[in-house]
Amino acid sequence: MLSPRQLFLQHQAQTTDFPLLLEVEKAEGVYMYGPNRERYLDLISGIGVSNVGHRHPKVIQAIQQQLDKYLHLMVYGEIVQAPPAQLAHALAQTLPAGLDNVYFVSSGSEAVEGACKLAKRFTGRTELIAFENAYHGSTQGSLSLNGSESFKRAFRPLLPDVRHIRHNHAPDLELITTRTAAVILETVQGEAGVRVPSRAYLQNLRQRCSETGTLLILDEIQSGFGRTGTFWAFEQFGVIPDILTCAKGMGGGMPIGAFISRREIMHSLKNDPMLGHITTFGGHPVSCAASLATLQIIQEEGLLAQVAEKAARFQQRLTHPAIKEFRHLGLMMAVEFDSFATLKSVIDSALLKGVLTDWFLFCDNSMRIAPPLTITMAEIEEACDLVLAAIHEQVHP
Repeated sequence: MLSPRQLFLQHQAQTTDFPLLLEVEKAEGVYMYGPNRERYLDLISGIGVSNVGHRHPKVIQAIQQQLDKYLHLMVYGEIVQAPPAQLAHALAQTLPAGLDNVYFVSSGSEAVEGACKLAKRFTGRTELIAFENAYHGSTQGSLSLNGSESFKRAFRPLLPDVRHIRHNHAPDLELITTRTAAVILETVQGEAGVRVPSRAYLQNLRQRCSETGTLLILDEIQSGFGRTGTFWAFEQFGVIPDILTCAKGMGGGMPIGAFISRREIMHSLKNDPMLGHITTFGGHPVSCAASLATLQIIQEEGLLAQVAEKAARFQQRLTHPAIKEFRHLGLMMAVEFDSFATLKSVIDSALLKGVLTDWFLFCDNSMRIAPPLTITMAEIEEACDLVLAAIHEQVHP
């Protein structure tokens, strides 16, 4: 009988010629465990997904309770189901007044697709503006918004009427005009290597959008649900979006996403045409139950208040001549080295020592560190010891 590894290589579609091939039998908290009792400390949370750790007991309990009631019943929006209704209400309580209409989808890419469709439908305009080195997903629409040509050129033609401007560069804001339906911005650029815009820039962007009747879409697929130390990263910049997207960390490990807006904007999807956005699995009751539990865990366990101290400890410990820069907003962190070759050797060495890290799509000389918000100070010490040991082993300054 073929092993899971053999089946993976033989039948499962691959995305690179060098998959990680880390075989996991169980995961709990900040650790993943292999078939031979190997233990790996997860410093990337499944790329920003496991904000409350792997298999948090309250998430598992919520899933189990919902399994005893029902699974999928009907396509999104037709039947009243308690899990999505309760989750929508809970999300609205975390947001400024007015951002109270939630459309549930199945992933971050679909959240971006829905947000951009909504902006075009509401404004009647066609131009979309995104940013250099932006990442918004992998479907053809969201790929059109991404800011790296190397990831797009093989799939052209993509969406027309998409313009890219420079991130955190105020003069380019003049390119936003009365023909622009929406500007979409990651509140913190993720795959660019954790690039945080200035508060003044984000406020100027908000003002320019308001002046031109352009909708501001903030993508918090990576930065939302407490990752940066506030529930939503935009809270730290004194701006309010017209549309907000989220996914990844909101599901506690289950697949879910959403785009959120004001009622008057969201209701434009109801007519001309009716069913302006349709999704089969959006608002899946099990995913919504897991997401509501995740939201409650973040609030009830005081995880937001711990983020700054934990991030500061990473920054204090991760010092070495080979580290060129440490960038972060909360527990969304990037550790920069001189090259991809150096970083890759450190990542590989760290994995052998029992800690999982990664790099960024558009910044391949920087190490991604985004652990579960539940990580303890002792686990941070362990993680930093292992990463530093890997650096010492691979780099000789």
